[in-house]
Amino acid sequence: MSNPKVLPLIEPADGQDAVPCCPPLTERPMTADEAQVAARMFKALGDPVRLRLFSAVASHEGGEACVCDISDVGVSQPTVSHHLKKLKEAGLLTSERRGTWVYYRVEPSVLAGMGRLLTQPAAA
Repeated sequence: MSNPKVLPLIEPADGQDAVPCCPPLTERPMTADEAQVAARMFKALGDPVRLRLFSAVASHEGGEACVCDISDVGVSQPTVSHHLKKLKEAGLLTSERRGTWVYYRVEPSVLAGMGRLLTQPAAA
């Protein structure tokens, strides 16, 4: 059994505060736009290969991983690239090319927003 890791908060590159995707479900009904954003993220994580890739990046030391370290998920390299692209499009990962390799990092602010979306408020 592995110990869970707390990922460091990464400040947005443009100096702006990160905006959560949506309010908590118990706060108010979502707007159509908020529902689309949340659905895109959850849909991206709804595929087992994407969820494994996302988990591999999130659990990698420092919360970032080279594509060369996370490609062993039982599908071909082009399929891995396709799934990583979908995770990026959903706003769950960012990437940076370093030489010939691409490094992927989780977006902690987005994860925190998704967590708040599903969290029940504390009892009064």
